[in-house]
Amino acid sequence: MKKNKLALVTGSTAGIGFAIAQSLTKKGFDVIVNGRSEERVNNAINELIKSGANKASLHGVAADLTTTAGISKVTELFPEVDVLVNNFGIFEPKEFADITDDDWEKMWNGNFMSGARLSRHYFPRMIKKNAGRVIFISSESALQIPTEMIHYGVSKTAQVALARGMAETAAHTNVTVNSVLVGPTKSEGVGTFLKQLAEKDGLTEKQVEESFFKTARPTSIIQRFIRTEEIGNVVAFMASDEASAITGSAMRVEGGLLKTMV
Repeated sequence: MKKNKLALVTGSTAGIGFAIAQSLTKKGFDVIVNGRSEERVNNAINELIKSGANKASLHGVAADLTTTAGISKVTELFPEVDVLVNNFGIFEPKEFADITDDDWEKMWNGNFMSGARLSRHYFPRMIKKNAGRVIFISSESALQIPTEMIHYGVSKTAQVALARGMAETAAHTNVTVNSVLVGPTKSEGVGTFLKQLAEKDGLTEKQVEESFFKTARPTSIIQRFIRTEEIGNVVAFMASDEASAITGSAMRVEGGLLKTMV
């Protein structure tokens, strides 16, 4: 009997990470769900089962990936994976002059080092097997640095650079490494924010969304928030055998927001 491939999706108890986990289960992958607490991990697994996922194909690990102890916990429980999706991340709007060393360190550990550390463990094992996928969930902010949170943009740029460097390292193998440039997405937090803003201003959520893209993201072609499942579907494809020729790429799933053609 053919064994399903195993995918680790970090930060997968909600939002984009959850949607990625859901899309991977639909493609036949076994999935490791990760979050900071056992409660959130268990809740996410239960939701995946309700949506049709096989309980036997789901695993969970509660670990804080901003710490080396959290990374070690994950790699000790799951020494090898076929697919690593570095989705875990944080953001924090803050003026550049107010970003402290602690703020920089927190952002760097959360968005960059978590993926770098996990990749340092899993990537060589993939090379040895001559098979595997590493995918970094980055952002359009990697290319279009947001002035309201420069440290976030810098951390996302670093992810893209790391993915490209790893892909070059994997030359002449069947291991691929890519990043995904995600645009404004209607995750759990964004949906709540839209609802609150609509109630406050006496508008519909659709009107608030239209106003946001008209004023804050006018270059978006689709002029709407991306749905989390739209990100999940792209990542699931990139994790599949069908995407074997895609490596070293920064896949744009940002609704046409970036005006650069390459």
